Parts: sequence; C-alpha cells; structure tokens
Amino acid sequence: MSKPTSGVSAARRNAEAPLNKTKKRESDFKLEQQRENEALALKTARLRELRLAKEAADRSAVAASPPPARRPKPRRSKQT
Repeated sequence: MSKPTSGVSAARRNAEAPLNKTKKRESDFKLEQQRENEALALKTARLRELRLAKEAADRSAVAASPPPARRPKPRRSKQT
C-alpha cells in the first residue's frame, strides 16, 4: 500500500523551492563578498609593501647623498 504523504511531500517541496533558492542566492552572495574582501586585503597589502619599499629606497638615497653645501651668510655692517 502506498503512503498518502507523497502528495504532502510534493507540496512541501514546491513550497520550499523558493526558500532554497533564496538561501542558495544568499550563500553565493556572502561567498562572493568574502572573495572580494580577501582580494581587497591582498591588494592593500601589496600596495603597502610597495610604498614601504619606495620609502626605504628614498631614505637610503638621501642618506647616501652628501648634504648640500651651505653658503655662509653675508655679514652686514652696522649702520649708525
């Protein structure tokens, strides 16, 4: 003898189908957001490394170059 619940389960599947689609869409959206956040973090880290390397190179270039020669200030005579 077949069970009469097959009609109920079909109705239940039909009712839960939109809910399952919504849950799937939400999980896909959250996964995509997480991937974008990770990509942004990697990009930021790479740019930070480049900036720090450039700043270090600039500091070493400044330290390696001799300071500019200072010109003595001309003396002014006192006017009485």
